[in-house]
Amino acid sequence: MTQHQGAFLNQHHGAFLNKDGTTHFALWAPDARTVALELGKGDLVHNLYKDHDGWYKATIECAAGTAYRYLINNELHVPDPAARRQLDDVHGWSCVVDQAYPWKTVTWHGRPWHEAIIYELHVGALGGFSKVEEMLPTLAELGITAIELMPLNEFPGERNWGYDGVLLFAPESSYGTPEQLKSLIDSAHALDMMVIVDVVYNHFGPDGNYLGQYAKHFFRTDIKTGWGDAIDFRQQPVRDFFIENALMWILDYRVDGLRIDAAHAIKDKNFLLELSERVRGAVLPSRHVHLVLENEDNAASLLTNGFDAQWNDDGHNVLHHLLTNEHEGYYADFADSPTTKLARCLSEGFIYQGEYTPRGRLRGEISKDLPPTAFVLFLQNHDQVGNRAFGERLIQLADPDALKAAVGLLLLCPMIPLLFMGEEWGCKKPFLFFTDHHDDLAKAVCEGRRKEFESFAKFNDPEMREKIPNPNELATFTQSIPEQHDEEEHSEWREFYKGLIALRHTEIIPRLKGAKSAGVNILEDRALVASWMMGDGQLLRIYINLSIFPVHVTPSWNKARLIFSHQVLSAEYAQGILTPGSILVCIEEDARATEEDITIESLEEPAFALATS
Repeated sequence: MTQHQGAFLNQHHGAFLNKDGTTHFALWAPDARTVALELGKGDLVHNLYKDHDGWYKATIECAAGTAYRYLINNELHVPDPAARRQLDDVHGWSCVVDQAYPWKTVTWHGRPWHEAIIYELHVGALGGFSKVEEMLPTLAELGITAIELMPLNEFPGERNWGYDGVLLFAPESSYGTPEQLKSLIDSAHALDMMVIVDVVYNHFGPDGNYLGQYAKHFFRTDIKTGWGDAIDFRQQPVRDFFIENALMWILDYRVDGLRIDAAHAIKDKNFLLELSERVRGAVLPSRHVHLVLENEDNAASLLTNGFDAQWNDDGHNVLHHLLTNEHEGYYADFADSPTTKLARCLSEGFIYQGEYTPRGRLRGEISKDLPPTAFVLFLQNHDQVGNRAFGERLIQLADPDALKAAVGLLLLCPMIPLLFMGEEWGCKKPFLFFTDHHDDLAKAVCEGRRKEFESFAKFNDPEMREKIPNPNELATFTQSIPEQHDEEEHSEWREFYKGLIALRHTEIIPRLKGAKSAGVNILEDRALVASWMMGDGQLLRIYINLSIFPVHVTPSWNKARLIFSHQVLSAEYAQGILTPGSILVCIEEDARATEEDITIESLEEPAFALATS
């Protein structure tokens, strides 16, 4: 028996097709008096038998493609919460699926984590699985090594961010079929590109979740979240439900990693440890599988216990403040001494490592001993753009030269970089929060969305809040579709990103394993130099000036090779001046050089030439 088969046979939730033409159905419904299985949209009804652990099960002659649903207590029709495909949105019929697929990339074992250059995208906004598959050669040509798909689970309606999912095992039907998703993944692997799926294990969406009506212990009433009662991970069937979902993505769809959304909302940290252990145990040692957290708690301990990395919101937040001067909401925690905070981020990973934030929250664990690759850095993502009232992107908020300097830092520092769809060509279309709810729920979602911004000065006026797009209007979704035109500005931005990504491939990634911080020196307000001892013993230095004033520096480029610069004029460079909105990146071939050894003349021709005017 292979590891894959063993993991498959240990799954409990859902409908599994057997080789003899039968299908095994299993539903955990400890509070149901009776459960019946309806097949073929009502043509056949089979009673399921309950065991002592609250499971209702049956093995029935049933082919792939058969529609089915459950009848609870002879009155409530529900889909399978672990359906591998859904035919009629979240309230309708589920479908028996044959997971067999003729994979072309049979020898694919993934890529090491330090090679990741991640591109986050929303499948629905880009037109579905097949349309994303068509984009892959363009992303590969850009130099992307991993695509991250925002949640794929079945959600109510035809459009949604994905974080309102209720049927976590079923790929959203409006995006395409399971086979089309597998084709997308197969094509990505053929281009040497990893696929990461964003999964939501901390809550269910507000429409279509029937679990509490027949399995009330799926939730715990003593802990409330922003989405209602917390999920009760003390129950093993509940833990299995989510872990089996993770195994489905890893084994059946052959994805290369998972990004765990809002892990801080999962109060039982032992569940996270069990999840990582079971995922690691289900694949061969030769296969690269990556587990990434979003975690406001900055729980560094998880990054030494089965998880590869965490989204570094601290890094984003301080850079966003430095680029825009915004200081409301969570940016308030980064507006005081932002240069010092950026220095700590670049040298130690997290900014908050157990201290109180200005908003009064004790946050974080010590992270300075973690490698830079334990942190995913980004300037934009779905949250940080879409959670804005009008979904503006940084290109509309920041000085273009300062933004380019920050992009240089993002793509050439040793943290793992993440881009958000469209940023690489200077997309100016917003990415808004969109849903497809109806009636009272639609009204509540719209009102709740606008209420979120009451504390922001710009939205103190109720009339201004009314201008915030209604998430349920179709136009809110269509405005969020990134559309690229053959404009000169788009080409300029794309070449800028492409050049930096190429440098990361040639200069950073080969030296990244074993890299560690060699310290950060603050030059002036909003200007610093960060250094890393790379795995090959060479020293990477990044000088960046995000202020509006020139900054004088003592160059430290003895035997150095300048690999990138932006907004650094040759005459000022010779005088050791960093102009506003500038960055300079070099590698010291002999890291033992001292400040006294440094001479400007030792610089070789840079990969990106210095500006001469």
